[in-house]
Amino acid sequence: MNMAQRERRSMVETMDETGPDAPTLCGDWSVRDLAAHLVVRERRPDAAPGIMLRPFAGYLRRRQDKAAQRPFPELLELVRTGPPWWSPLRPVDAIANLSEMFVHHEDVRRARPGWEPRELPAEDEQRLWSVLRRMGKMAYRKSPVPVELSTPSGNRVRVVDGSGPAVTLTGAPGELLLHAFGRDEVRIETAGEPEAVRRVLELDRSI
Repeated sequence: MNMAQRERRSMVETMDETGPDAPTLCGDWSVRDLAAHLVVRERRPDAAPGIMLRPFAGYLRRRQDKAAQRPFPELLELVRTGPPWWSPLRPVDAIANLSEMFVHHEDVRRARPGWEPRELPAEDEQRLWSVLRRMGKMAYRKSPVPVELSTPSGNRVRVVDGSGPAVTLTGAPGELLLHAFGRDEVRIETAGEPEAVRRVLELDRSI
């Protein structure tokens, strides 16, 4: 079982534990709303473009609202089983869904008071670091100053070039990946000029 599949199953267990009406870190979405989003993303290729393309967002929202009306156990089972055989995501599940499942699992976990980061195996953290290296430039593209990402183990990458001193964000790969995906409920350390750090932390990091 690859990491995306493990995260998917763990996320479903966490969703079942918290219940359909529990909050998430996805704006005003409940756990039920998030589950409906995942079902539509994987099972409605006609609606999925609305995730990235604004003209299709209304249609996507209607499909998600309809999916959210399903019984909660049925929704969770659809999420758990993943993309059906005919889904464009099925052949690339291990790659395309790694960050999706990890980030949304934490969206459920960290919406609850008292959350703590999970201790992930080193090989899982390395997989997340690889994802972060690929998408870091997109996440921090609006930064007015150079940005570097680093881990306590010594990994380091500059994702935004430019003149002047860089802002460095340091943390475990999973924590940095969550921050790159726009989440603020993370455990990272910052270094750099205070005003530059503030501007980086307040960036729109939507991808």
